[in-house]
Amino acid sequence: MPSPSNRSSGSSTELAALREEVETLRRQVVELQRVSALGVLAGSVCHELNNALMPVLNYAKLGQRSKDPEYRDRAFQKILDGANRATAIAGGILGLARPRADRKSVTDLVRLTDEVLLLVTKDLQKHRIVLDYKADGRPHSQTNPAQIQQVLLNLVINARQAMPEGGTLSIRVGSDRTGRRAELSIADTGTGIAPGDLRRIFEPFFTTKTGPDASGLGGTGLGLPVCREIVEAHHGRLRAESRPGKGSTFTLILPTCPAAAKQGAA
Repeated sequence: MPSPSNRSSGSSTELAALREEVETLRRQVVELQRVSALGVLAGSVCHELNNALMPVLNYAKLGQRSKDPEYRDRAFQKILDGANRATAIAGGILGLARPRADRKSVTDLVRLTDEVLLLVTKDLQKHRIVLDYKADGRPHSQTNPAQIQQVLLNLVINARQAMPEGGTLSIRVGSDRTGRRAELSIADTGTGIAPGDLRRIFEPFFTTKTGPDASGLGGTGLGLPVCREIVEAHHGRLRAESRPGKGSTFTLILPTCPAAAKQGAA
């Protein structure tokens, strides 16, 4: 008969193995949610990337044929602009597709939001969504940029899906009155969420989506729980407000930090 100490040791080993398995599953869920969000935007991002590259090709051909130095300079500038835009789009996708796990750095939240909007603009236009974006100041926070982008991307996609007939997406970036917390809000003019459902939206596998939307996508009930987990791991909060028929607002709250010193600064 096993002694009490042996039983205790066996239980501890089993518990440790169970915790490791749960953590592995948790990481897999986060990865799947991120890949799902990227899949939603794949077609629109490719179209946007093509739009950025077409001027590069066209102005390269025109500049090659022109003998006017001034025109060639303008063509080179257009080529540079298009290449920079294409690089920014590709960089945003690569950052989300291959995030550096658990690596945090001082992040400009306005710039990070700009990068997300670069990826979603074409998708919003396709679904007749008007973007209203304003930034007040340039708050910084110690974050894993790809993870916070994942949260913003998911919230923007959710907002778009809540407006099947089109509407307005309002995004605000700023700080609270104390300057200690940054606030990023995503507000839609969609269908809204019933009070009873609003209390449950962060529960795993709970979803208010009844079926696939126009793009064939439904809800798994994992997007918002994953978002909240990511935000809380950054010592922040994710707040939700909604009224049926009046739309919803999700506010991401993160602790601020000083901006990183520029290289070469005294």
